[in-house]
Amino acid sequence: MSINLFDLTGKIALITGGTHGLGQAMAIGLGNAGAKLVINGASSQSKLDNAVEEYKALGLSAHGYLFDVTDEEQVKTNIAKIEKEVGDIDILVNNAGIIKRTPLEEMAVAEFEEVIKVDLVGPFIVSKHVVKGMIQRKAGKIINICSMMSELGRNTVGAYAAAKGGLKMLTRNMATEWAKHNIQTNGIGPGYFATTQTEPIRVDGHPFNEFIIGRTPASRWGNPEDLQGTAIFLASQASDFVNGHVVYVDGGILATIGKPSNEK
Repeated sequence: MSINLFDLTGKIALITGGTHGLGQAMAIGLGNAGAKLVINGASSQSKLDNAVEEYKALGLSAHGYLFDVTDEEQVKTNIAKIEKEVGDIDILVNNAGIIKRTPLEEMAVAEFEEVIKVDLVGPFIVSKHVVKGMIQRKAGKIINICSMMSELGRNTVGAYAAAKGGLKMLTRNMATEWAKHNIQTNGIGPGYFATTQTEPIRVDGHPFNEFIIGRTPASRWGNPEDLQGTAIFLASQASDFVNGHVVYVDGGILATIGKPSNEK
């Protein structure tokens, strides 16, 4: 009998920050593989409701829960609600995050701490309360959305890079502690993707657009759908002996030091 290693039928996946962007793209991939989706948002109930309707319009099973991933009481209460109303969480994607582009010498301590809290403390809090059920069931998949800034620095994103570098190490420590319970914890590090946020700088002739295309061996921006295969792999039994890794979906940027600007 053949087995589809990538089939997620019957699995329940919680995707934080899954109302838009790359989180939404990964959620759609998991849903198309058979998973029942639980989407978290924090900004507004209407935005969350609209996102859930978008998933349902695609024929996917989706539920929405509004809570702040940095508020442990909210997280604890809503994880319990999800487990009661939808079922046990088999897959957790820690995707919720923010970025503030400010030079470090100008950045307020409160802003720095806010980025660390959302991008690093948030995944810890949500994982802490989801993993308890996974430990009891001796099965689970946790996917932390890291970044190329988990490996590289760049001007004005020091707080974000500090958080994502920390998330890489948190991923490894989660794997170290929880692998014995048959829980696989890994990360995805997206490169530069074509989203509504990057649309203004992706026009022909824009210096940053030219820089990214020239810096990326694949010679293009990533499409959100490019993340789906990696998300499905890390959420499925195909990755049952993969633990503590960050898969960089970056078109090859981290593989090279780049090329001279006059080189084709």
